[in-house]
Amino acid sequence: QVQLVESGGGLVQAGGSLRLSCAASGRSFNSYHTAWFRQALGKEREFVAAISWSGSPTYYADSVKGRFTISRDNAKNTVYLQMNSLKPEDTAVYYCAAQLRIRNLYAVHEYNYWGQGTQVTVSS
Repeated sequence: QVQLVESGGGLVQAGGSLRLSCAASGRSFNSYHTAWFRQALGKEREFVAAISWSGSPTYYADSVKGRFTISRDNAKNTVYLQMNSLKPEDTAVYYCAAQLRIRNLYAVHEYNYWGQGTQVTVSS
């Protein structure tokens, strides 16, 4: 069992930056593949970025590639999402997800463990 808690969301102007954190508790988190998803109001949850249990490789949605960076510190049981050059269309609730064994890192249904989400709002 893994419990995930996101933090770091908030209100930022377009062009600004935020760093989200996903703190995990439970054993063997450093064996879990971890991802960030987001869900805007009235839309389906969508993939943002993922990182393998070892820290490499990483994967990104086309919409965030070059602006967002996912990383992890297994000693701290924490995964990060550095978000730069934020746009109003990045406004959403951001969720951290983890799974031990996975076939498709991009798929919502592949993940069994989810955090409660953190709101990111980007004003224009």
